Amino acid sequence: MPAERVSMRRIREILRLKYEAGATERAIARSIGVARSTVALTLERVAAVRLGWPLPVTLTDRVLEATLYASAGRPQGSLGKPESDWTYVHRELRRPGVTRMLLWEEYRQAEPDGYGYSRWCELYRAWEGRLSPTMRQVHPAGERMFVDYAGQTIEVIDGRSGEIRQAQIFVAVMGASSYTYAEASWTQTLPDWIGSHVRALAFMGGVPAQLVPDNPKVGVDRANWYEPGLNRTYLDLATHYRTAILPARPRKPRDKAKSLPQRRLGSRSACWWSSAGFWRGCAIGASFRLPS
Repeated sequence: MPAERVSMRRIREILRLKYEAGATERAIARSIGVARSTVALTLERVAAVRLGWPLPVTLTDRVLEATLYASAGRPQGSLGKPESDWTYVHRELRRPGVTRMLLWEEYRQAEPDGYGYSRWCELYRAWEGRLSPTMRQVHPAGERMFVDYAGQTIEVIDGRSGEIRQAQIFVAVMGASSYTYAEASWTQTLPDWIGSHVRALAFMGGVPAQLVPDNPKVGVDRANWYEPGLNRTYLDLATHYRTAILPARPRKPRDKAKSLPQRRLGSRSACWWSSAGFWRGCAIGASFRLPS
């Protein structure tokens, strides 16, 4: 069975250690966690295609892989179509408002005969899985509801006057099913925060065992994993609904991973309201209550 290809990130590190640090093949293998034979084979491939160090700044991972493995044949089941620069894709996905669909559309504009969206996502997940393994989170049904505001405001256009205002998007997501509720409000003040919770729970038709906010100042006075300082009114809401509030840990985005896609989706929407008092034309596929 042929050996699995080395990631381009590791190949760049092998070259750096070899030509900048002057490390031996054995030392390089220990440093990046591969076999010594893999290091030797990589250096042979680089020498065969006459690549020098440092590598050109404009040399992308996709081009580097195509150069080094041009004669190696393609894996079984591969269509041999050009792939995206996954490093670029991974970096762009961290930007607000950027989604896989947008990057895939960009990819297909450059490669009209490239992979379809589902296969493109599979390839990206396979590449991403080699970066840093993480534990899969399992959410029992009804256990947690993740709540937060979207990172960006949206433009709200009055269909009668044409006035444009900026609105906040509140998002609530059930952990097990990803069932989502979203609504717009003019502010992130305490009355809007509490009111959004009340309407979200009414929409869900029940109360989860835990509410997981992302430490918003309106609800969490002091962010701490063991003894979070919760707003008194927010605590009263939890007491009324007989639920618990467990804020996500500060600077731990994986604690709130369920809410991130929905927050991004909500922040890209543009909404209009009608005289009936409901939001219209919103991309997340739900009517929004007009804030009072």
